[in-house]
Amino acid sequence: MKFIVGKEWLFNHLHEPTIRIVDCRFSLADFEKGNREYGHNHLPGAVFFDLEKDLSGSVGEHGGRHPLPDMDEFVLKLERAGIDENMTVVAYDQGEGAFAARFWWMLQYLGHEKVFVLDGGFNSWKEAGYPLSSEIPVYESSVFKININNEMIVDVDDVKAVVNGQLANTTLIDSREERRYLGLEEPIDKKAGRVPGAINKPWMEGLHVGGYKPVEAQKQRFSDIQPDSQVIVYCGSGVTATPNFLALKEAGFEKVKLYLGSFSDWISYPENKIE
Repeated sequence: MKFIVGKEWLFNHLHEPTIRIVDCRFSLADFEKGNREYGHNHLPGAVFFDLEKDLSGSVGEHGGRHPLPDMDEFVLKLERAGIDENMTVVAYDQGEGAFAARFWWMLQYLGHEKVFVLDGGFNSWKEAGYPLSSEIPVYESSVFKININNEMIVDVDDVKAVVNGQLANTTLIDSREERRYLGLEEPIDKKAGRVPGAINKPWMEGLHVGGYKPVEAQKQRFSDIQPDSQVIVYCGSGVTATPNFLALKEAGFEKVKLYLGSFSDWISYPENKIE
């Protein structure tokens, strides 16, 4: 796999000085749970990045529920964690995949290619009996070089162009569970439904017990999409679409973009149509 590493690999490279591990555990039901769990124990040497405080910015009228943070502040935290272009970064969450994938996407977006997601996350690591630590590490600060990859992201105007038929050979993927996609229920956002023309590929179907499904299974999930087409993924707020982004890249799709604001941004414009 190109962007996913197994626990065995990480265990064998755990103490190499060019490895940096990032704990991204988070609970949408309890915003402080991830930080508490990190303080209790974590993978040795891991630093903590919080979805709300570190991987998201302030919510405004537009931009969705999880806009990007102030990138200068985010980069400063990366530098404090000793992350630079020489570091191989491995992110993990509890094992569900979405929060580690958000971190992975953000580093890719900043131009750092040596970043991976730990398959199976914390749960898989712990179940294997691998070491844990409660020690909070301190690293020598580094300089993180930014090289923004704007090919990884789209905004509401780009999605409007797809909806209006102005962008040919483009597939719009709604990554939410089917009932939200169909508009049968909406537990979070103010309106129910989907962006017109989107197909449904629920993000959780790319994972199974123990981590991401293998590459061939991912290719099968996306077999109805032309491999050379441009693909735009979205979800409710730009977090749970990132596992689909990663899975598409694993399956060999090259032209994959994230609608960062996702459905919560789309519905913030009254004129935007909803299916």
